[in-house]
Amino acid sequence: MIYIIKKRTFVILCTLLCILLVFQIPFYHMIHASVSKELKPGLNYMILVDCEIHTLYLFLDGEVVKKYSVACGKKETPSPIGLWKVVNKANWGEGFGGYWLGLNVPWGRYGLHGTLKPGSIGQNSSHGCIRMRNDNVRELYRLVSFGTEVLIINGSFGVFGKGFRNINPGARGADVFAVQKKLNQLGYKCGRPDGIYGENMKRSIFKFQEDHGLPLSNTITKTMLEKMGFIEFE
Repeated sequence: MIYIIKKRTFVILCTLLCILLVFQIPFYHMIHASVSKELKPGLNYMILVDCEIHTLYLFLDGEVVKKYSVACGKKETPSPIGLWKVVNKANWGEGFGGYWLGLNVPWGRYGLHGTLKPGSIGQNSSHGCIRMRNDNVRELYRLVSFGTEVLIINGSFGVFGKGFRNINPGARGADVFAVQKKLNQLGYKCGRPDGIYGENMKRSIFKFQEDHGLPLSNTITKTMLEKMGFIEFE
């Protein structure tokens, strides 16, 4: 999936990648939170969530100033991989730690919130949201503003998380969004990508399968994904 990101975000990511490549340092060994900056609400923050190591990093002007352990989505209900923005802030009930930071994910309601199950932190245990300890989400809620960028990454396969899965009607996720974009690019129009496998997408899938000599099926398999040009790097 291709995202258009701000220059500030691009510079941060390029800097991190260059350091990793030159020094061959694992990402999670490289980042340490700085305590040199005074943290106030409404500053130029950015959030990075690495679901591989269940860690949320809060950046300020390109420097990590806070680091929190989090829980991410289960394999069946993965967290939304990609670059999003905080579009909703609310005081929710006790089950969500009292605080909610909603993201502009098109295929469902996802966000950052607290939990009544602190023992689940550090695991893939949520329904897709980023779950935090209650005192942590309270602090984050106070600091970040509407429009704060939230980049969620997960594993070695980008939008495909831990690798290709069979995608069936009704499925939601970043991989569905990527397939919809690819179908449109290849001329199999399925409407505006929304990350939800619906009827329009099903018709486009059947047409693609027919044109490429694949068995007609509602299920998008690894074979079909490879036919579409997706590569699962090891």
